[in-house]
Amino acid sequence: MAAYAALVSVMNVIDALQRHPRPPISLHNKQVESLTQKLTFLQQFLEGYNPHLGYTTETDPLESRIADAAYAAEDVIESHIVDQINNGGKKMSFIDLYQALHKVIEEMALIEKEAMEVKQTQNQLHTESTPSDSVRSASIFQKKSRMVGADDVLLQMKDMLTSDRLHLQIIPIVGMGGSGKTTLAINIYQDPLIKEHFHICAWVTISQEYSFRDMLIEVLSQLTEEVDKHLSEDVLGEILYKHLFGRKYLIIMDDMWSIEAWEGVKSFLPNNKNGSRVVVTTRLSNLASTLPNSSSLEMKLLDEDDSWDLLSKTVFGENGCPLELEKIGKKIGKGCKGLPLSIVVVGGLLAKSKHTREFWESIEENLNSIVNLEDDERCLKLLHMSYKQLPIHLKPCFLYMGVFHEDEEIFISKLVKLWVAEGFLKPVSGKSLDETAELYLKDLIDRNLVLSHELDSIGSLKKCKIHDLLRDLCLREAEKERFYTLTPQGIANAAHRRIVISKNEDINALPSMSSELVRSLTLKLDDKVLPPLSLRLLRILNSCKFGSIASVQLLGSLDLVNLRFLAISPRSRNFKLPCSISLFWNLQTLVVENIFEITEGIDIWCMPHIRHVQFRSIRLSDPPKSEDAIVLGSLQTLRRVDDFKCSQQVVKRISNIKRLHIVYCQQLGDHSFCLSNLHYLDKLEYLDCRFHFKVNPSGPNSLKREINFPHSLKKLTLLISEDQCWKDMLDKIGVLPLLEKLKLIQGSFKDERWETTEGHFQRLKFLRVHFCKGLRVWTIESSHFPCLEHLDLNGIVELNEIPLDFAEISTLRVIDVYRCSDSAVRSAKRILEEQEELYGEEALQVQVTLSSINSKALESLASPNFRVTHLQN
Repeated sequence: MAAYAALVSVMNVIDALQRHPRPPISLHNKQVESLTQKLTFLQQFLEGYNPHLGYTTETDPLESRIADAAYAAEDVIESHIVDQINNGGKKMSFIDLYQALHKVIEEMALIEKEAMEVKQTQNQLHTESTPSDSVRSASIFQKKSRMVGADDVLLQMKDMLTSDRLHLQIIPIVGMGGSGKTTLAINIYQDPLIKEHFHICAWVTISQEYSFRDMLIEVLSQLTEEVDKHLSEDVLGEILYKHLFGRKYLIIMDDMWSIEAWEGVKSFLPNNKNGSRVVVTTRLSNLASTLPNSSSLEMKLLDEDDSWDLLSKTVFGENGCPLELEKIGKKIGKGCKGLPLSIVVVGGLLAKSKHTREFWESIEENLNSIVNLEDDERCLKLLHMSYKQLPIHLKPCFLYMGVFHEDEEIFISKLVKLWVAEGFLKPVSGKSLDETAELYLKDLIDRNLVLSHELDSIGSLKKCKIHDLLRDLCLREAEKERFYTLTPQGIANAAHRRIVISKNEDINALPSMSSELVRSLTLKLDDKVLPPLSLRLLRILNSCKFGSIASVQLLGSLDLVNLRFLAISPRSRNFKLPCSISLFWNLQTLVVENIFEITEGIDIWCMPHIRHVQFRSIRLSDPPKSEDAIVLGSLQTLRRVDDFKCSQQVVKRISNIKRLHIVYCQQLGDHSFCLSNLHYLDKLEYLDCRFHFKVNPSGPNSLKREINFPHSLKKLTLLISEDQCWKDMLDKIGVLPLLEKLKLIQGSFKDERWETTEGHFQRLKFLRVHFCKGLRVWTIESSHFPCLEHLDLNGIVELNEIPLDFAEISTLRVIDVYRCSDSAVRSAKRILEEQEELYGEEALQVQVTLSSINSKALESLASPNFRVTHLQN
């Protein structure tokens, strides 16, 4: 895995040099061609390579050689880049670079020859039959499997199996490894009523490395006494078809990893139109969705109560837990994070040990290490199967999840930026690297290796998490592969190119780090002054919201011209970005979460690879006027820019931008900020635009004349001063064809009315109206907001009532009413009651927050779907 990531990284370095308008060094064309050919071959080789090491602490020697060669190529190129830039642009010896790369290419040629021999051997072995894991099926039912916390799924499964639907139905059970999929299937399979419902029942375990012949033989052996194992697969399949034809059958296919397993057997499963069923257990949500005529059941992680219930029954059976152990036992159950397999492993240990409080407390303190004991690594081995089955291009992305804290809520936006900057993403044709990262993340979520944690207001994924046991797997594999390290010992041995410092005591190991190795440094520690360091090839300095002193110290003391990702949180009023930042030839992400405003201009116009620029407050310098000035074709994010000048020169240089957050703090004088040019930004999806000053609404630079929105917008936040009227602005906003999220802040409705127009807001899902003055009468029709899901009103104190037509919008799920009039609150209640009559009691949730202006009598309106709270002073 580390070898593949290293190969992709070198390819990205070469690509960055070739795309750079003013590359710091030039590579010999024939060397580029030779190196690219070898890198491509080795990538393709690893994509089909299977060293069959299984779950071990050893690294495959061939992969290690490939990784070392790729690292060597990377070191040669980037060292010469840094030397060239630090030399002030003076030409350096091209011969040294040529000779150093020549040695690397020679080593890769030797590796390529060895890889060809291995590939040939593997192709020969591939034609031979591979032993199946199906022998597990015979012993899988030896003891009763306990089900806890899955009663609803169990009942749903029984209903699906015994329903009146006559056509053959495929029922996938989906969940992460250890979530109880097989346990649920076993309980179904052993249920006497289910056995009685079907004429034939059979179980086959697929697993990762399966033999189609063995699958057929295993099913047939449960249906007939004698099976000729020497028959061809087609003949065996025909025999199976004849046994099943005309009979109502249930076949459970446990642990399916690929659609090929289904494709091979489906033609031998007749659709008798008599209620036959096939149950498939899989960890892959995307695989389940491809099965025909299927309806998936998802195994959720257990909550705290069910976790304790399962743990208690595993340890004590039906006898119950002694009272003195219950409190610590619940902590242990909670610490297993809802994964049934983890709970069963811990419960098995507790059942065999002394039932004393002291012993149980020691288990609770060392829970992760107990679950992964060397002599019984059931959890880790089972989860390792999911990792082993991953396509190789996803393995670096998955292992990288281990750099985040346990239970950390990981922002998708930051994760994507880090993956891109690390350089291990293999480009996908027609997609940007950010889009590729999002595609890879979705794949990991579909495989139940990463958990979706929080959605934003329009249903897009905002945060994700990783289960503790999967994170432990990431850490072990990453350490084995030398992909990164989080331990002081790993830091001290200077063998890693990615290092995470999460404890203050870890900084004592920093001086031993080799400056030629470290490419990524993540600081997650309290403010500390670091020892003197030389990290001249560092690509990533990630310390946002952590280690502000250390990160600013590094940035101030080093010439980090090789940086791709810089995220810091300076706390000094006098903080300034170093002038040398203009030399950061490959900078992609610049995040400065400063407490105080940075008012001086920042020159981003010489950074051709810059993708994301995020500040709390920043001013941009004007772009150069020369015709050959660099176009920032990769720039996607600008946040937050004060008094942004949207001139034609600027628009031409940021034409692909997707997210723009701008703030205007001064009067529009005789000049214009050229906001009419916004409509030329036809890739812009998110615009946050705020005006913190008053302007003559009928003047030549009034907002209704000045601003012009691009039709590509999906999310818009607009804040205007109270002297500005929304009417003309809303006419421009309502026609935006892709708009899904709209926030209107301040401003006024001077005629006291808002009448929406037919055809406006056709895709809007989220609408927030905050502190807008003068709105008394709001008139809509349900067809005006056909997709609305969430309505959020805050401080609209003059509004007489929320339009009752909102009740007819079937998509509406949430209404938030915060500090609004009594009559508006009562109208929200009427909307809820009408929605419940139209669409049922689960359709809409209303949250009301009362303030001092509201009558206490409104509290009586509270109901399960109409929650009433009070504003906290």
